[in-house]
Amino acid sequence: MRRRVSSVAAAIVFASIGTGALAQEDVIKIGVNEPLTGVVAASGTMVTAGTKLAAEEINAKGGINGKKLLLVIEDNKSNPTEAASVAEKLITRDKVPAMIGAWSSTYTLAVMPKLMEYKVPMVVETSSADKITTSGNPYIFRISPTNGTEAKSFARFVKQIGIKKADFLVVNNDWGLGAASEFGKVLKENGAEVGRTLNMDAAAQDLSAQLSSLKGSDSDTLFMTTGVEQMTLVMKQAQALGIKRRIVTTGGTLPDQLIAQAGSAAEGSYHDAMFAPWFPDTAVDPAAAKTFIAAWTKAGLPPGGMPEGARGYDAVYVLAKAIEKAGAADSDKIRAALWEITYPGLTGNIKFEKVGPAGKESGQSPAVTHLVKIEGGKVELVSK
Repeated sequence: MRRRVSSVAAAIVFASIGTGALAQEDVIKIGVNEPLTGVVAASGTMVTAGTKLAAEEINAKGGINGKKLLLVIEDNKSNPTEAASVAEKLITRDKVPAMIGAWSSTYTLAVMPKLMEYKVPMVVETSSADKITTSGNPYIFRISPTNGTEAKSFARFVKQIGIKKADFLVVNNDWGLGAASEFGKVLKENGAEVGRTLNMDAAAQDLSAQLSSLKGSDSDTLFMTTGVEQMTLVMKQAQALGIKRRIVTTGGTLPDQLIAQAGSAAEGSYHDAMFAPWFPDTAVDPAAAKTFIAAWTKAGLPPGGMPEGARGYDAVYVLAKAIEKAGAADSDKIRAALWEITYPGLTGNIKFEKVGPAGKESGQSPAVTHLVKIEGGKVELVSK
């Protein structure tokens, strides 16, 4: 998967450079700020692949208001400082009127001051920390669920799958710590106990200390929040230590990659999904989901990357609709139009609601998640 991801990333970057020869007045630019290298490169690369598929479809249908869409893709290197620098370059050098990004909550939070400084809107496709939309940044429009909304959507599964007591092992950043807090609240509200909460550095590869500490717990469930690369390591190391308990991952991970790389260590694990390509009829628009799946397959992209790709795909279509409605590639007009559009996306019915301090609200689209389980080396649907 890592080798395949690298080749896909190279193709994406080459494609964005190749279309740059178009006359500037003939195109509408959208910036893409994603991790194409570093610890979460696998996920960021798949999101970016989804953006490219959407742009290709839009251009094949005539573009936006008669102009071709040009994605200006930049690698934030899985680093918050780099993410902020990329945002500034996209705005000041490439003159993008809007952008998509930046995968991790930590990266998105680092970008947010730049959006305020230059008054440029960004569609947030993945980041889930609640404070992204509660801190008073009117240039944020998030299509992914917050930790809080994801946890509330998961509430209906607590008793269904038999969770009585749970521990948490999460990445030590805004995303992971927020997930532990919000899912912990929901568990308690639904009659389950919360045991220990341990964290891990995003780049850590040896998690034996944390897992050894959790091995003696009497919890029946372990919630994990981190990137799929680290999740694979955790599952393998948990199996090696003989830890046998239900594993639930949050944040919309990549089950197919876990099947391929973690093997039997991923067997029986549950995964909260925003888009379930294995079951396209669960989407708001099943026909659109099947069209996306066909395009992804035709492009030769890894099937397991579709849950992440769908986020980027939706983000481009949302911005395209806003730019079309705005009638111009103007940041202020695009921001205003984002409040007025609706889009039946792969990840849900996208319509922005106001969240945060009055007069400085961010946009947050409601979200409903699906629960899937790895069983017999395949992804199975637990419930819609």
